[in-house]
This record gives sequence, C-alpha cells and structure tokens, in this order.
Amino acid sequence: MPLLLLFIAIPLIEIGLFIQVGGLIGLWPTLLIVLVTAIIGSYLVKQQGLQALNQVADSFNRLRNPAEPMAHGAMILLAGALLLTPGFFTDTVGFLLLVPGIRSWAFRELRKRVNVQSSFTVHGNMGGRDFHAGPTRDDSVIDGEFEDVTQDKRPTHQVPKGPSGWTKH
Repeated sequence: MPLLLLFIAIPLIEIGLFIQVGGLIGLWPTLLIVLVTAIIGSYLVKQQGLQALNQVADSFNRLRNPAEPMAHGAMILLAGALLLTPGFFTDTVGFLLLVPGIRSWAFRELRKRVNVQSSFTVHGNMGGRDFHAGPTRDDSVIDGEFEDVTQDKRPTHQVPKGPSGWTKH
C-alpha cells in the first residue's frame, strides 16, 4: 500500500510543481531547467558511479565487507533514475542522493532498520602469511585436512585364471 501511495503522490507533486514554476517563470525556462538538471545529473552520476565502483573493488582487494560501497552505488543509481525523470521533486531527491554525507546518513538509517546476516569470509595464504577476513569464527566448526589411509580392498574369493566356462573354445 505505501508503494501505491508513492506512485500516486509523486506524479501529483510533480504536476503541482510544474504548474507553480511554469506560472512563475514561463514554459520554456521551466523546460530548460528540467533539461539542464538531467544533463548535470547524468554527468555527476557517471563520476560518482565510477568512484563507487572503485570503492567496491578496493573493498574486495582489501578483504573488507563491501556492503557500504555497494549501498552507495545503489543510491547513486537511484539518483540517476530520479534525475532523468522529468520533475522538480525527483530532481531534488536525486541531487540529495548524490551528496556523500546524505548517502552515509541514509545507509546508517537503513542499517538500523534492516538486519543483514553477513557471510563474507575469506581464508587463504598470501606471500607466506595466513589471513582471515570476515565475521568472527564459529568455535563449533573444526577446520582440518584429511587423507584417506584405507587400503585397497581385495576380493575375498579366488578369481579363476582362464576362461569362465561360459564360452567354448
């Protein structure tokens, strides 16, 4: 139901804002503002999207949890969609999502309301040094190696040598 209300409310807000702004400055300046915000927004989304992508890659390279850079990337993607949608309200929300401090605040607020179970764990050996990255280890799991030491099983009956008797020679 809240999503339905958003799909109804946002276009109504945009129509009202178009009427108000168009009445104040005229049709062509209003359309020019919408076009310019889309162009500027596209440029900013591209720049910040590349930065977010680099931060995600850096998180993986440093064996850190990439959740926050990925959330920033998702918010930048949402900002791009909002900035390409014609309207003053969506442009305002889109530009706000391009501000790193606002994205960080939104991520913290979202983290408070959503419980995420992380399974990001990496074990390995690099340059002769063992490393472990991820959540704390579960003491009920024992990590180990094994080698099968059972001997080959030999048949318990004597294998006849020669023809089986089923065929004639």
